[in-house]
Amino acid sequence: MSNVKEMVDKLLQELRRGTITIAVLSQLEKPQYGYSLVTILAEKGVQVEAGTLYPLLRRLEKQGLLISEWDTNEARPRKFYMLSDLGKEVYKKMLDEWKKMALSMDGLINGGGTEHGDD
Repeated sequence: MSNVKEMVDKLLQELRRGTITIAVLSQLEKPQYGYSLVTILAEKGVQVEAGTLYPLLRRLEKQGLLISEWDTNEARPRKFYMLSDLGKEVYKKMLDEWKKMALSMDGLINGGGTEHGDD
């Protein structure tokens, strides 16, 4: 039985990896810092480890999808991230594709489209 659990855990990890970018981009229309993103995403049912999030934020910033700014008004400086204009455009297109995929998957899972295995 633990073999099934290990397999499911591994497959879920792959699935999450593909969806986490959209989840992060969806929360960055307003500036957020890393820890606030972890908290917001967790509240909405998306668990993201800081060790996963921070490299993703740096990569998205390097790709030009995010802009960042340091807030040094607090005792501990925080780096805030938000969508760049390119990031907004890319997020919109990714969201459109996500919706199409979700609709297709729903059709597959719930019997829409061609039935297989009923020979």
